[in-house]
Amino acid sequence: MIPRLPATRRAGVVAALGTSLTVAWASSYYIPAVLAVPMAEDLGLSPVWVFGAFSMAMVVSAMVGPWAGARIDGAGGRGVLIGSNLVFATGLVMLAAAPTPVMLFAGWAVMGLGMGIGLYEAGFATLTGIYGTKARGPITGITLIAGFASTVGWPLSALMLATWGWREACLGWAVIHLVVALPLNACLPSGTATARVPADMEVDGPPPSPPSRLALWLLAFVFAATWFNATAMAAHLPGLLQAAGASSAMAIAAGALIGPAQVAARALEFGLMRRFHPLISARMAAAAHPVAAVTLIGFGGPAAYVFALLHGAGNGILTIAKGTLPLALFGPAGYGQRIGWLNAPARILQAAAPLVFGAALTLWGAQAIWLTAGIGLLTLLALALLRRR
Repeated sequence: MIPRLPATRRAGVVAALGTSLTVAWASSYYIPAVLAVPMAEDLGLSPVWVFGAFSMAMVVSAMVGPWAGARIDGAGGRGVLIGSNLVFATGLVMLAAAPTPVMLFAGWAVMGLGMGIGLYEAGFATLTGIYGTKARGPITGITLIAGFASTVGWPLSALMLATWGWREACLGWAVIHLVVALPLNACLPSGTATARVPADMEVDGPPPSPPSRLALWLLAFVFAATWFNATAMAAHLPGLLQAAGASSAMAIAAGALIGPAQVAARALEFGLMRRFHPLISARMAAAAHPVAAVTLIGFGGPAAYVFALLHGAGNGILTIAKGTLPLALFGPAGYGQRIGWLNAPARILQAAAPLVFGAALTLWGAQAIWLTAGIGLLTLLALALLRRR
């Protein structure tokens, strides 16, 4: 029998869940960058079709997110996360065995189901079920670990591709889900349903009033805007920096700074900034991308490194805000289902971001950055309109 970690051992819970989420991100969100082209060539497709299937998977994840959150609210997250490992493994096996484009799309649809029940939203809801209003620190902790998903995932996918092939790489990730991630999720505490948070986890004072419709819409916009900008930059950052005047080598080197900047910012949030309300850190983070955009346009290619550091740091903290803001503003009751609904528009916009920003980059060159800068300013305005609970 796999031992279960007691809820009081926060470091063990954070390490287990952070590691399992690293596997989930690395084997889903980050595999198209390495495997899409060989997938397409093997099946006689353009890579655009593979990325289209991946976009479809994100839409599927948006559809199942609220259901998964409600399930975690009622029964805790361990079972849902274990189920996600089984679903991911099934989807990866379907991709590995796909003889036709139809089966490839079916495999990505199953992967979308796994993404809807096994990425950050499910992890955040699981921690809120375990720790209630004290979940901010653990939420930051798992994003600190899973921030290395691309650092681990891309080289490992590339190694398996070079050694065995893309189909065997998918099978390799399926085995990692079953051998590494699933046992780690099985070790997690069952969690307390957030609708019945223990008294010692509640904040002092009267119970909070139901969240206003305006606050929910504002927060949904913040999440959607943040995901759009993050995905647009992930897909087109080298091209954008080269359009601004950076060399190819400089653009690649600057892009490599995004991950360390995200992790460094999350470490700052875990330490110094945890003293502040999540709204404060989120507002500071939302300002980072517009400032980075002004710097890039003002100074051109030489500012590529500054742009990458500012964008990465802001995005790193805003990822944490997706978990901490709903908890701080609305409390733990119904958290899982609420975060599922709040992130559903974000997943859909995330699927469209590479196409939309790619078209803008083709039409306007480096000036396309004003599109994401404007979205960043609207994000800052929405956060300014939100008020503490």
